[in-house]
Amino acid sequence: KLLKQFCCLNGAVPGEPVKKDENSRRGNWGNQIEFVLTSVGYAVGLGNVWRFPYLCYRNGGGAFMLPYFIMLVFCGIPLFFLELSFGQFASLGCLGVWKISPMFKGVGYGMMVVSTYIGIYYNVVICIAFYYFFLSMTNLLPWTYCNNPWNTPDCSGVVGSGHQFNASLANATSSLVAGVSEVVNRTKRTSPSEEYWKHYVLNISDDIGNFGEVRLPILGCLAVSWSVVFLCLIRGVKSSGKVVYFTATFPYVVLTILFIRGITLDGAINGIKYYLTPQWQKVLDAKVWGDAASQIFYSLGCAWGGLITMASYNKFHNNCFRDSIIISITNCATSVYAGFVIFSILGFMAHHLNVPVSEVADHGPGLAFVAYPEALTLLPISPLWSLLFFFMLILLGLGTQFCLLETLVTAIVDEIGTDWIIKNKTVVTLSVAIAGFLLGVPLTTQAGIYWLLLMDNYAASFSLVIISCIMCICIMYIYGHRNYFKDVEMMLGFPPPLFFKVCWRFISPVIISFILIFTVIQYKPITYNDYVYPGWSLAIGFAMALSSVVCIPIYALYKISKSPGATFRERLKAACRAHPKWGPALQEHRTGRYAPMASEDTVEARPLKERDELKEEQKEKEKEEGKEKERKDEISLTIQGSNGSTNTHNNPNPSA
Repeated sequence: KLLKQFCCLNGAVPGEPVKKDENSRRGNWGNQIEFVLTSVGYAVGLGNVWRFPYLCYRNGGGAFMLPYFIMLVFCGIPLFFLELSFGQFASLGCLGVWKISPMFKGVGYGMMVVSTYIGIYYNVVICIAFYYFFLSMTNLLPWTYCNNPWNTPDCSGVVGSGHQFNASLANATSSLVAGVSEVVNRTKRTSPSEEYWKHYVLNISDDIGNFGEVRLPILGCLAVSWSVVFLCLIRGVKSSGKVVYFTATFPYVVLTILFIRGITLDGAINGIKYYLTPQWQKVLDAKVWGDAASQIFYSLGCAWGGLITMASYNKFHNNCFRDSIIISITNCATSVYAGFVIFSILGFMAHHLNVPVSEVADHGPGLAFVAYPEALTLLPISPLWSLLFFFMLILLGLGTQFCLLETLVTAIVDEIGTDWIIKNKTVVTLSVAIAGFLLGVPLTTQAGIYWLLLMDNYAASFSLVIISCIMCICIMYIYGHRNYFKDVEMMLGFPPPLFFKVCWRFISPVIISFILIFTVIQYKPITYNDYVYPGWSLAIGFAMALSSVVCIPIYALYKISKSPGATFRERLKAACRAHPKWGPALQEHRTGRYAPMASEDTVEARPLKERDELKEEQKEKEKEEGKEKERKDEISLTIQGSNGSTNTHNNPNPSA
């Protein structure tokens, strides 16, 4: 009994065979702080550093805040709580939890596909951060000046004598030819950091089909990145739970240092004013609301499968409602805080370049690897600030990557479930890491940036919206909202608040549908600066997007065909009905409707059923028992032997 309790609280005992039982997962977090920090690290990622500030920058600063917070309240937090409670109640990963309605297991496979795509290209972004981090270990940042072999004649830096000369010239002529000066200042230049990014780091090719050569420095950093992820997950969540004490908290230390430094720079107040001043005419623009909803959706990591997986390692009665509130608000606050940091730096850049703030920033990866590195060159002791910044990017990326890899590994182990694969989970983790590294190699070529943006825009876009919408419909309307509310009450000790009940049933699905409609209506083919993607590459992008969605109908048809029943309706009903093993993992928690029936010889808990179905099933069982009793009575009748004696079933002695 003590050994069993130890296994339930601390995972498998080294050297001991591991039973195929999800009970050993319970309580694998050292304490609840580890779960909260890991979830914060999963939700708070690179998107909070550059995507949120860019959306504010594009949509008029403060005008973006109102829809952002509305979407957080009515969509982000409810969906976050739904996934945490879903995984914690069943103590299963993104595949195993669909015992709630086996026909919808394709949703879990879709989550796995999405996590695979994101895990592949996300680690490439992390490896580029590693690359910049290593290059920052110098007395002079290599993207500071324009006198390098990779620079072009169009390069124009803002550091050194050239900047002083341009500034003096602008000041001298501003009173005479203000209009001409404004035109000159607004002329787009090529910064040293942009040329360093394009011509040295990426050595970018001219087309997505022209792969060119593999960039060996980036390939080496990719190997380093995957090695770090594997080593941190070598013992599952027990090891990652210790790592996140550092990875989830240190970025806030760096953000605070950069924020204090940023607001003391010349022109920083102009960037912050642009960040906070709303353009109210854009509040009524539906595109702004769509961007706000998508940012909430992607930044929290809903429908990736990671939230379900991380929550499955919680103790059964953990207050995941409290956790969802804390983590969601922390995520939102981090985005807003990162916006202050970045816009103070952008204001500083605009002041030095004598251009409006709106013309400083680039979109996508450019904000992190072009504009920000250039701003760092303007700071005193720039290599130190550069080291801190890119180290922060690495930690933000690793926090998400830990959960993505653990999601895939947990789903594989849950699905196969043999004693060997459960005991050798480290081998599975290593195999997934190696596969992820090999699949990421094409992204380290000269055309890698094109493929990275293609995966970012298509592999995890509207497919996430569809997956999340179907998950809500399955839990609330197929399994039944009353049943799920009772499950949450049994787990937490109190029912979900009325606000969350309404959001789960009505508001959140409507908002998700709203995002999906806008994704379709507002669709525009992606571009990378001036490069327009060819049609065949967009077809590959749509194929990646649909590859996760088609898992849902394909598996549903497969499950219906394998379900018992004479008609399609009976098969459909059987495929939607909860599996007998659905419910809490530990027998001690299988109480109430999940409690073992007194008449059963086994201790396996019955599935949740309606009262009328239970009565009908009990009547059928009584009839079967009556027939069995009659059959035994017939066997017990006397049988005449050849010697005239009687041989009964109950007494084998012929002389009786």
